[in-house]
Amino acid sequence: MSVPSAVPRQHDVQCLSPSGLHRLAYTEWGDPDNPRVLVCVHGLTRSSRDFDRLAAALSGTYRVVCPDVVGRGLSSWLVDPRGYGVAQYVADMVTLIARTGARTVDWFGTSMGGLIGMALGGLPETPVRRMLLNDIGPHIEPEALARIGEYVGRDQRFESLQTGIDHAALLAASFGPLTAEEWREINTPLLHEVDGAWRFRYDPRIGEPFKSITPEQNEQGEQFLWRSLAAFKGPLLVVRGAQSDLLSRETVARMVETGHDVSSVEIAGTGHAPAFLSADQIEVARRFFS
Repeated sequence: MSVPSAVPRQHDVQCLSPSGLHRLAYTEWGDPDNPRVLVCVHGLTRSSRDFDRLAAALSGTYRVVCPDVVGRGLSSWLVDPRGYGVAQYVADMVTLIARTGARTVDWFGTSMGGLIGMALGGLPETPVRRMLLNDIGPHIEPEALARIGEYVGRDQRFESLQTGIDHAALLAASFGPLTAEEWREINTPLLHEVDGAWRFRYDPRIGEPFKSITPEQNEQGEQFLWRSLAAFKGPLLVVRGAQSDLLSRETVARMVETGHDVSSVEIAGTGHAPAFLSADQIEVARRFFS
């Protein structure tokens, strides 16, 4: 086996949706021949580069694969925005995992990435072996949904890169007390310059399905995720930001009771969702995945 690399490699894989083909971009760390694969999936409006520090830290043990979910980052945008949902995201991840050649993978999912992981992990013959859910569960507090709905899908433009970085930091303030350099590190990949203005690197239409969901559909989705959680047989760690408005302690307790092998940990000084940039947070993941 070759020497693990802490330098990321950029790839993409072609995926299928009902409206056509699209490209799923992903960043890969570590030995490309390592059969032990960790898939890290980001939140609703974030990118694969949120995991750079975590991936580099674990690249000696894993081949770490971090996708840009379709409609975000360097991935394609869907022709039909109605496709932006967990079913399409799971299908794309199955294609991505097939590309890696791994029979099983471990999973780190932040927020939306955790929803995708739960849905995939609950399927018969799932390739997911063990899973860390970062501040997400089957039940999402309504106040958090309302907060997210206020900004997702807004096609904002900024006069400078730094202005965009600062705005993204404001939206993600509950990640924890990050330094200015850390905000630059994880927010710069979220932005690109278009016609002299800086804009977020995601399809504004990702907000359309999010905002059009009915209470009945939301309830059906939640019940599906509870069933998925109950069906997942592998070890599962729920990480909660101590000040999270999205994942309640009551939901975490129910997850521990519902799942087969579920444990939990709470990260002080953070809300939704812990950034996993600091050494102590990365160590939480390292201990679980080792």
